[in-house]
Amino acid sequence: MNLALETRNLKKNFGGFVATNDVSLRIVQGARHALIGPNGAGKTTIINLLTGTLAPTSGQVLLHGEDIAKLSAHARVGRGLSRTFQINQLFGDFTPLDSVMLAISEREGRSTHIFAPLKSQKDLVAEAAGLLEKFGLADVMGDATTALPYGKQRLLEIVLAIATRPRVLLLDEPAAGVPEEERHEVLAIVRDLPADVTVVLIEHDMDLVFAFADRISVLAQGALFAEGTVAEISKNPDVKAIYLGEDA
Repeated sequence: MNLALETRNLKKNFGGFVATNDVSLRIVQGARHALIGPNGAGKTTIINLLTGTLAPTSGQVLLHGEDIAKLSAHARVGRGLSRTFQINQLFGDFTPLDSVMLAISEREGRSTHIFAPLKSQKDLVAEAAGLLEKFGLADVMGDATTALPYGKQRLLEIVLAIATRPRVLLLDEPAAGVPEEERHEVLAIVRDLPADVTVVLIEHDMDLVFAFADRISVLAQGALFAEGTVAEISKNPDVKAIYLGEDA
């Protein structure tokens, strides 16, 4: 079994509060893996530990077998680990086209001091425009990001993460703010990324989780509570009791 991402006894304390308690995850390369649990279960803390936003109190984070627990967030992106956030992290005055070109140029190691030379590089413009079109943002690629509806800003953040060509993509509630009729389409595009791209999803919409994931890990009170296929988790009475509700 080829593991893309693994945690070993991962723990994070905030003073006397244990946010993540001895979590050991094994995520197979190419998986569409969902991380679910009630509010306060530690899901976003796990994502922050995986990406380097937080340093663990103890334990290991391994990316394709390499221990990255001491690497910076930027260095982890360079290793192929990208993420989106619950609250978007965008440059409001940039256009979507500028933002995506900047992400691609950073990936390629090209100059990013001024945009004019970037826009003269036709391959870069074409790739950025193609990504924006794929996610339904072609008609707003020249608008200021602050002028976009929130749902489109969420889509842009996913495009920026994908523009780094990640080997592992972590999505923290990517459908938040996206119109209901577009949510399944957004995650269908992500699900159809190349098979060698591993995707880890945090999402509260269980219909989206069940449509997207091939494996689910359930957190409760900072610990790994259950793990299995969609069928196994959806039928697990303990999971229903703590997360889905007794009558789910």
